[in-house]
Amino acid sequence: MSDITATTLPRFLPDAKTDKAPFLVAAAALAAGFLLISGLVDLRQGSLFLIGAALGATLYHGSFGFTGGWRRMVVERRGRAMRAQMLMIAVAALAMMPLTAAGSIGSQPLVGALAPVGVSVLVGAALFGFGMQLGGGCGSGTLFTVGGGSARMLVTLVFFIVGALIGTAHLPFWLAQPSLPAISLGGELGLASGIAVTLVGLGLVALITVLIERRAHGDLEREPAPARPGWTWIWRGPWPLVGAGLLLALLNIATLLTAGHPWSITYGFGLWGAKIAQAAGIDVASWEFWTWPAQAQALNSSVLADTVSVMDFGLVLGAALAAAIAGKFAPKAAISLGSLVAAILGGLLMGYGARLSFGCNIGALFSGIATGSLHGWLWFAAAFVGSFVGVWARPVFGLDGLARR
Repeated sequence: MSDITATTLPRFLPDAKTDKAPFLVAAAALAAGFLLISGLVDLRQGSLFLIGAALGATLYHGSFGFTGGWRRMVVERRGRAMRAQMLMIAVAALAMMPLTAAGSIGSQPLVGALAPVGVSVLVGAALFGFGMQLGGGCGSGTLFTVGGGSARMLVTLVFFIVGALIGTAHLPFWLAQPSLPAISLGGELGLASGIAVTLVGLGLVALITVLIERRAHGDLEREPAPARPGWTWIWRGPWPLVGAGLLLALLNIATLLTAGHPWSITYGFGLWGAKIAQAAGIDVASWEFWTWPAQAQALNSSVLADTVSVMDFGLVLGAALAAAIAGKFAPKAAISLGSLVAAILGGLLMGYGARLSFGCNIGALFSGIATGSLHGWLWFAAAFVGSFVGVWARPVFGLDGLARR
Protein backbone atom coordinates (compact mmCIF):
# COMPACT_ATOMS: atom_id res chain seq x y z
CA MET A 1 0.00 0.00 0.00
CA SER A 2 1.35 3.40 -0.89
CA ASP A 3 2.51 5.59 1.97
CA ILE A 4 1.77 8.75 0.00
CA THR A 5 -0.68 10.86 1.95
CA ALA A 6 -3.08 13.50 0.75
CA THR A 7 -0.79 16.19 2.15
CA THR A 8 2.09 15.12 -0.13
CA LEU A 9 0.05 15.08 -3.32
CA PRO A 10 0.18 18.20 -5.50
CA ARG A 11 -2.78 20.52 -5.10
CA PHE A 12 -4.22 21.57 -8.44
CA LEU A 13 -6.83 24.14 -9.35
CA PRO A 14 -10.28 22.78 -10.15
CA ASP A 15 -10.67 21.70 -13.75
CA ALA A 16 -11.44 24.76 -15.87
CA LYS A 17 -14.20 24.88 -18.44
CA THR A 18 -13.88 27.21 -21.39
CA ASP A 19 -16.34 30.10 -21.43
CA LYS A 20 -17.73 29.22 -24.83
CA ALA A 21 -19.51 32.43 -25.83
CA PRO A 22 -16.58 34.77 -24.97
CA PHE A 23 -14.19 32.28 -26.59
CA LEU A 24 -16.13 32.23 -29.86
CA VAL A 25 -16.50 36.02 -29.91
CA ALA A 26 -12.79 36.62 -29.19
CA ALA A 27 -11.63 33.98 -31.68
CA ALA A 28 -13.94 35.31 -34.38
CA ALA A 29 -12.85 38.89 -33.70
CA LEU A 30 -9.18 37.90 -33.95
CA ALA A 31 -9.70 36.07 -37.24
CA ALA A 32 -11.83 38.86 -38.70
CA GLY A 33 -9.43 41.53 -37.43
CA PHE A 34 -6.44 39.84 -39.03
CA LEU A 35 -8.21 39.50 -42.39
CA LEU A 36 -9.58 43.05 -42.27
CA ILE A 37 -6.28 44.69 -41.31
CA SER A 38 -4.28 42.59 -43.77
CA GLY A 39 -6.74 43.46 -46.53
CA LEU A 40 -7.14 47.17 -45.82
CA VAL A 41 -3.50 47.85 -44.89
CA ASP A 42 -1.06 44.98 -45.47
CA LEU A 43 0.09 41.61 -44.13
CA ARG A 44 2.72 43.26 -41.95
CA GLN A 45 0.05 45.20 -40.11
CA GLY A 46 -2.07 42.07 -39.75
CA SER A 47 0.94 40.23 -38.33
CA LEU A 48 1.41 42.97 -35.72
CA PHE A 49 -2.23 42.51 -34.73
CA LEU A 50 -1.53 38.83 -34.06
CA ILE A 51 1.70 39.61 -32.18
CA GLY A 52 -0.39 41.92 -30.01
CA ALA A 53 -2.81 39.04 -29.39
CA ALA A 54 0.09 36.80 -28.33
CA LEU A 55 1.28 39.52 -25.97
CA GLY A 56 -2.20 39.81 -24.47
CA ALA A 57 -2.49 36.06 -23.89
CA THR A 58 0.97 35.97 -22.31
CA LEU A 59 0.27 38.93 -20.04
CA TYR A 60 -3.02 37.38 -18.94
CA HIS A 61 -1.80 33.83 -18.31
CA GLY A 62 1.32 35.12 -16.57
CA SER A 63 -0.52 37.88 -14.68
CA PHE A 64 2.53 39.83 -15.76
CA GLY A 65 1.98 43.41 -14.68
CA PHE A 66 4.39 45.94 -13.22
CA THR A 67 1.88 47.47 -10.80
CA GLY A 68 1.32 44.43 -8.61
CA GLY A 69 4.98 43.40 -8.69
CA TRP A 70 6.16 46.81 -7.54
CA ARG A 71 3.47 46.93 -4.84
CA ARG A 72 4.55 43.50 -3.54
CA MET A 73 8.12 44.75 -3.29
CA VAL A 74 7.03 47.77 -1.27
CA VAL A 75 4.38 46.11 0.90
CA GLU A 76 5.58 42.53 1.33
CA ARG A 77 9.28 42.88 0.54
CA ARG A 78 8.92 40.15 -2.08
CA GLY A 79 10.82 40.76 -5.34
CA ARG A 80 10.09 37.69 -7.48
CA ALA A 81 8.05 39.73 -9.97
CA MET A 82 10.64 42.49 -10.23
CA ARG A 83 13.40 39.96 -10.85
CA ALA A 84 11.34 38.43 -13.64
CA GLN A 85 10.94 41.92 -15.13
CA MET A 86 14.68 42.57 -15.02
CA LEU A 87 15.39 39.20 -16.67
CA MET A 88 12.84 39.96 -19.39
CA ILE A 89 14.47 43.31 -20.19
CA ALA A 90 17.96 41.78 -20.13
CA VAL A 91 17.06 39.04 -22.62
CA ALA A 92 15.41 41.58 -24.92
CA ALA A 93 18.42 43.92 -24.67
CA LEU A 94 20.83 41.20 -25.82
CA ALA A 95 19.02 41.12 -29.15
CA MET A 96 17.50 44.57 -29.49
CA MET A 97 20.56 46.70 -28.81
CA PRO A 98 22.58 45.02 -31.61
CA LEU A 99 19.57 45.14 -33.95
CA THR A 100 18.94 48.87 -33.45
CA ALA A 101 22.68 49.55 -33.67
CA ALA A 102 22.67 47.85 -37.09
CA GLY A 103 19.95 50.27 -38.16
CA SER A 104 18.12 47.87 -40.45
CA ILE A 105 17.51 44.28 -41.42
CA GLY A 106 17.21 44.00 -45.17
CA SER A 107 14.89 46.79 -46.25
CA GLN A 108 13.33 47.17 -42.78
CA PRO A 109 14.71 50.17 -40.83
CA LEU A 110 15.05 49.53 -37.09
CA VAL A 111 14.88 52.28 -34.46
CA GLY A 112 15.06 52.13 -30.68
CA ALA A 113 12.76 53.70 -28.10
CA LEU A 114 15.03 56.72 -27.58
CA ALA A 115 13.78 59.94 -26.02
CA PRO A 116 15.16 63.10 -24.40
CA VAL A 117 16.34 62.96 -20.79
CA GLY A 118 14.86 65.82 -18.83
CA VAL A 119 12.21 67.37 -16.63
CA SER A 120 9.39 66.08 -18.83
CA VAL A 121 10.42 62.45 -18.24
CA LEU A 122 11.03 62.99 -14.54
CA VAL A 123 7.63 64.57 -13.90
CA GLY A 124 5.68 62.36 -16.29
CA ALA A 125 7.10 59.08 -15.00
CA ALA A 126 6.46 60.05 -11.37
CA LEU A 127 2.84 60.91 -12.22
CA PHE A 128 2.50 57.64 -14.10
CA GLY A 129 3.89 55.60 -11.20
CA PHE A 130 1.51 57.27 -8.76
CA GLY A 131 -1.43 56.83 -11.12
CA MET A 132 -0.83 53.15 -11.82
CA GLN A 133 -1.24 52.28 -8.14
CA LEU A 134 -4.56 54.11 -8.05
CA GLY A 135 -5.72 52.87 -11.44
CA GLY A 136 -4.78 49.29 -10.60
CA GLY A 137 -2.72 48.60 -13.69
CA CYS A 138 0.05 49.97 -15.88
CA GLY A 139 -0.25 50.44 -19.65
CA SER A 140 -0.10 46.75 -20.49
CA GLY A 141 -1.92 45.77 -17.28
CA THR A 142 -4.85 48.03 -18.09
CA LEU A 143 -5.32 46.48 -21.53
CA PHE A 144 -5.01 42.81 -20.56
CA THR A 145 -7.35 43.18 -17.57
CA VAL A 146 -9.89 44.96 -19.78
CA GLY A 147 -9.61 41.97 -22.09
CA GLY A 148 -10.27 39.72 -19.10
CA GLY A 149 -13.57 41.50 -18.46
CA SER A 150 -12.73 44.04 -15.74
CA ALA A 151 -15.26 46.90 -15.72
CA ARG A 152 -13.13 48.92 -13.31
CA MET A 153 -10.15 48.75 -15.65
CA LEU A 154 -12.38 49.82 -18.52
CA VAL A 155 -13.01 53.02 -16.54
CA THR A 156 -9.25 53.37 -16.05
CA LEU A 157 -8.72 52.92 -19.79
CA VAL A 158 -11.29 55.57 -20.74
CA PHE A 159 -9.60 58.17 -18.54
CA PHE A 160 -6.16 56.91 -19.59
CA ILE A 161 -7.19 58.00 -23.10
CA VAL A 162 -8.45 61.37 -21.82
CA GLY A 163 -5.22 61.96 -19.90
CA ALA A 164 -3.12 61.04 -22.93
CA LEU A 165 -5.06 63.52 -25.08
CA ILE A 166 -4.52 66.31 -22.54
CA GLY A 167 -0.85 65.34 -22.49
CA THR A 168 -0.57 65.94 -26.24
CA ALA A 169 -1.88 69.48 -25.69
CA HIS A 170 0.71 70.22 -22.99
CA LEU A 171 3.74 68.31 -24.30
CA PRO A 172 5.27 71.28 -26.21
CA PHE A 173 5.40 73.21 -22.91
CA TRP A 174 7.14 70.34 -21.13
CA LEU A 175 9.61 69.86 -23.96
CA ALA A 176 10.68 73.48 -23.46
CA GLN A 177 11.83 72.67 -19.92
CA PRO A 178 15.48 71.74 -19.17
CA SER A 179 16.49 68.59 -20.97
CA LEU A 180 19.34 66.65 -22.53
CA PRO A 181 18.89 65.11 -25.98
CA ALA A 182 18.14 61.43 -26.43
CA ILE A 183 21.13 59.42 -25.23
CA SER A 184 21.86 55.89 -26.43
CA LEU A 185 24.15 53.88 -24.17
CA GLY A 186 25.27 51.83 -27.17
CA GLY A 187 25.97 54.95 -29.18
CA GLU A 188 27.85 56.75 -26.39
CA LEU A 189 29.79 53.83 -24.91
CA GLY A 190 30.01 51.46 -27.86
CA LEU A 191 27.70 48.51 -28.40
CA ALA A 192 29.52 45.98 -26.20
CA SER A 193 30.00 48.43 -23.32
CA GLY A 194 26.41 49.69 -23.65
CA ILE A 195 25.06 46.15 -23.37
CA ALA A 196 27.37 45.41 -20.43
CA VAL A 197 26.28 48.54 -18.54
CA THR A 198 22.63 47.71 -19.20
CA LEU A 199 23.00 44.14 -17.95
CA VAL A 200 24.93 45.25 -14.87
CA GLY A 201 22.24 47.84 -14.07
CA LEU A 202 19.46 45.29 -14.39
CA GLY A 203 21.47 42.81 -12.33
CA LEU A 204 21.98 45.37 -9.57
CA VAL A 205 18.24 46.04 -9.38
CA ALA A 206 17.62 42.29 -9.10
CA LEU A 207 20.34 41.99 -6.44
CA ILE A 208 18.80 44.79 -4.39
CA THR A 209 15.46 42.96 -4.39
CA VAL A 210 17.26 39.78 -3.26
CA LEU A 211 18.96 41.56 -0.36
CA ILE A 212 15.73 43.25 0.75
CA GLU A 213 13.75 40.02 0.54
CA ARG A 214 16.36 37.96 2.39
CA ARG A 215 16.58 40.56 5.13
CA ALA A 216 12.80 40.64 5.55
CA HIS A 217 12.09 36.91 5.23
CA GLY A 218 15.36 35.03 5.46
CA ASP A 219 14.83 33.37 2.08
CA LEU A 220 13.58 33.99 -1.43
CA GLU A 221 10.09 33.20 -2.60
CA ARG A 222 10.12 30.29 -5.01
CA GLU A 223 8.26 30.02 -8.29
CA PRO A 224 5.07 28.04 -7.56
CA ALA A 225 4.69 24.57 -9.06
CA PRO A 226 2.26 24.25 -11.99
CA ALA A 227 -1.27 24.74 -10.71
CA ARG A 228 -2.80 22.33 -13.24
CA PRO A 229 -2.03 18.68 -14.02
CA GLY A 230 0.17 17.68 -16.93
CA TRP A 231 0.52 20.27 -19.65
CA THR A 232 -2.95 21.76 -19.29
CA TRP A 233 -1.44 24.87 -17.69
CA ILE A 234 -0.06 25.87 -21.09
CA TRP A 235 -3.48 26.79 -22.46
CA ARG A 236 -5.39 27.19 -19.19
CA GLY A 237 -2.74 29.07 -17.20
CA PRO A 238 -1.41 30.33 -14.90
CA TRP A 239 2.07 30.56 -16.38
CA PRO A 240 5.28 31.02 -14.36
CA LEU A 241 6.48 34.61 -14.21
CA VAL A 242 9.91 33.83 -15.60
CA GLY A 243 8.48 31.90 -18.54
CA ALA A 244 5.97 34.64 -19.31
CA GLY A 245 8.71 37.27 -19.11
CA LEU A 246 10.96 35.37 -21.51
CA LEU A 247 8.10 35.01 -24.00
CA LEU A 248 7.34 38.74 -23.72
CA ALA A 249 10.99 39.47 -24.49
CA LEU A 250 10.83 37.31 -27.63
CA LEU A 251 7.57 38.96 -28.72
CA ASN A 252 9.09 42.42 -28.25
CA ILE A 253 11.99 41.38 -30.46
CA ALA A 254 9.45 40.13 -33.02
CA THR A 255 7.70 43.51 -32.79
CA LEU A 256 10.95 45.35 -33.51
CA LEU A 257 11.69 43.16 -36.54
CA THR A 258 8.15 43.48 -37.89
CA ALA A 259 7.21 47.08 -37.08
CA GLY A 260 10.69 48.61 -37.18
CA HIS A 261 10.28 49.88 -33.62
CA PRO A 262 9.90 48.15 -30.23
CA TRP A 263 6.66 47.41 -28.44
CA SER A 264 4.72 50.50 -27.36
CA ILE A 265 1.24 50.98 -25.95
CA THR A 266 0.22 54.47 -24.90
CA TYR A 267 0.80 56.37 -28.14
CA GLY A 268 -2.32 54.65 -29.40
CA PHE A 269 -4.36 56.06 -26.51
CA GLY A 270 -3.50 59.65 -27.39
CA LEU A 271 -4.32 59.00 -31.03
CA TRP A 272 -7.70 57.47 -30.17
CA GLY A 273 -8.49 60.43 -27.94
CA ALA A 274 -7.52 62.88 -30.67
CA LYS A 275 -9.70 61.15 -33.25
CA ILE A 276 -12.68 61.06 -30.86
CA ALA A 277 -12.18 64.75 -29.98
CA GLN A 278 -11.90 65.63 -33.66
CA ALA A 279 -15.14 63.77 -34.40
CA ALA A 280 -16.76 65.76 -31.59
CA GLY A 281 -15.80 69.02 -33.30
CA ILE A 282 -12.66 69.91 -31.35
CA ASP A 283 -9.93 71.34 -33.60
CA VAL A 284 -7.23 68.95 -32.43
CA ALA A 285 -5.37 69.28 -35.74
CA SER A 286 -4.38 72.85 -34.78
CA TRP A 287 -2.64 71.73 -31.57
CA GLU A 288 1.12 71.95 -31.97
CA PHE A 289 1.71 68.25 -31.22
CA TRP A 290 -0.68 67.20 -33.99
CA THR A 291 0.95 69.53 -36.52
CA TRP A 292 4.25 67.63 -36.34
CA PRO A 293 4.59 65.56 -39.52
CA ALA A 294 4.38 62.06 -38.04
CA GLN A 295 1.50 63.00 -35.72
CA ALA A 296 -0.41 64.83 -38.46
CA GLN A 297 -0.11 61.81 -40.72
CA ALA A 298 -1.39 59.49 -37.97
CA LEU A 299 -4.31 61.82 -37.23
CA ASN A 300 -5.31 61.96 -40.89
CA SER A 301 -4.94 58.22 -41.52
CA SER A 302 -7.03 55.24 -40.47
CA VAL A 303 -6.37 54.03 -36.95
CA LEU A 304 -5.72 50.62 -38.51
CA ALA A 305 -2.63 52.08 -40.16
CA ASP A 306 -1.11 52.84 -36.75
CA THR A 307 1.12 49.97 -35.64
CA VAL A 308 0.69 50.72 -31.93
CA SER A 309 -3.10 50.81 -32.17
CA VAL A 310 -3.49 47.51 -34.01
CA MET A 311 -1.22 45.83 -31.47
CA ASP A 312 -3.32 47.30 -28.63
CA PHE A 313 -6.49 45.94 -30.26
CA GLY A 314 -4.89 42.54 -30.64
CA LEU A 315 -3.66 42.61 -27.04
CA VAL A 316 -7.16 43.12 -25.64
CA LEU A 317 -8.59 40.32 -27.79
CA GLY A 318 -5.71 37.97 -27.01
CA ALA A 319 -6.24 38.50 -23.29
CA ALA A 320 -9.99 37.95 -23.74
CA LEU A 321 -9.32 34.67 -25.57
CA ALA A 322 -6.93 33.52 -22.83
CA ALA A 323 -9.44 34.43 -20.12
CA ALA A 324 -12.19 32.52 -21.90
CA ILE A 325 -10.00 29.42 -22.33
CA ALA A 326 -9.11 29.56 -18.64
CA GLY A 327 -12.79 29.86 -17.74
CA LYS A 328 -12.17 33.20 -16.07
CA PHE A 329 -13.92 35.67 -18.36
CA ALA A 330 -16.21 37.23 -15.80
CA PRO A 331 -17.23 40.87 -16.27
CA LYS A 332 -17.83 42.61 -12.95
CA ALA A 333 -19.81 45.84 -12.93
CA ALA A 334 -19.92 46.55 -9.18
CA ILE A 335 -17.43 49.31 -8.31
CA SER A 336 -17.35 51.22 -5.02
CA LEU A 337 -17.29 55.02 -5.15
CA GLY A 338 -13.75 55.21 -3.78
CA SER A 339 -12.51 52.63 -6.26
CA LEU A 340 -14.25 54.47 -9.11
CA VAL A 341 -12.63 57.78 -8.16
CA ALA A 342 -9.24 56.07 -7.92
CA ALA A 343 -9.72 54.49 -11.36
CA ILE A 344 -10.60 57.87 -12.89
CA LEU A 345 -7.72 59.72 -11.25
CA GLY A 346 -5.28 56.90 -11.92
CA GLY A 347 -6.23 56.76 -15.58
CA LEU A 348 -5.86 60.52 -16.01
CA LEU A 349 -2.45 60.58 -14.34
CA MET A 350 -1.15 57.60 -16.30
CA GLY A 351 -2.31 59.00 -19.64
CA TYR A 352 -0.87 62.43 -18.95
CA GLY A 353 2.33 61.07 -17.43
CA ALA A 354 2.93 58.61 -20.26
CA ARG A 355 2.71 61.36 -22.87
CA LEU A 356 5.12 63.61 -20.96
CA SER A 357 7.62 60.79 -20.40
CA PHE A 358 7.45 59.27 -23.89
CA GLY A 359 5.83 56.02 -22.88
CA CYS A 360 4.73 53.77 -20.06
CA ASN A 361 6.19 50.71 -18.38
CA ILE A 362 6.37 49.12 -21.84
CA GLY A 363 7.36 51.88 -24.26
CA ALA A 364 9.67 53.78 -21.88
CA LEU A 365 10.89 51.20 -19.34
CA PHE A 366 10.92 47.84 -21.14
CA SER A 367 11.56 48.97 -24.72
CA GLY A 368 13.58 52.02 -23.68
CA ILE A 369 16.11 50.18 -21.52
CA ALA A 370 16.19 47.18 -23.88
CA THR A 371 17.26 49.44 -26.76
CA GLY A 372 19.83 51.32 -24.69
CA SER A 373 17.95 54.57 -24.00
CA LEU A 374 19.14 56.44 -20.92
CA HIS A 375 15.69 57.94 -20.52
CA GLY A 376 14.37 54.46 -19.72
CA TRP A 377 16.48 54.36 -16.56
CA LEU A 378 15.32 57.82 -15.48
CA TRP A 379 11.74 56.72 -16.16
CA PHE A 380 12.23 53.61 -14.01
CA ALA A 381 13.58 55.54 -11.03
CA ALA A 382 10.96 58.30 -11.15
CA ALA A 383 8.06 55.91 -11.73
CA PHE A 384 9.10 53.68 -8.83
CA VAL A 385 9.15 56.68 -6.48
CA GLY A 386 5.72 57.73 -7.73
CA SER A 387 4.48 54.15 -7.34
CA PHE A 388 5.74 54.05 -3.74
CA VAL A 389 3.77 57.20 -2.92
CA GLY A 390 0.77 55.73 -4.74
CA VAL A 391 0.84 52.64 -2.51
CA TRP A 392 0.61 54.91 0.54
CA ALA A 393 -2.31 56.79 -1.06
CA ARG A 394 -4.41 53.73 -1.92
CA PRO A 395 -6.18 53.48 1.50
CA VAL A 396 -7.57 57.00 0.98
CA PHE A 397 -9.74 55.47 -1.74
CA GLY A 398 -10.63 52.33 0.19
CA LEU A 399 -7.98 50.23 -1.55
CA ASP A 400 -5.39 48.03 0.12
CA GLY A 401 -2.20 49.95 0.78
CA LEU A 402 1.02 49.67 2.72
CA ALA A 403 0.84 46.92 5.32
CA ARG A 404 1.27 48.15 8.89
CA ARG A 405 3.32 45.75 11.04
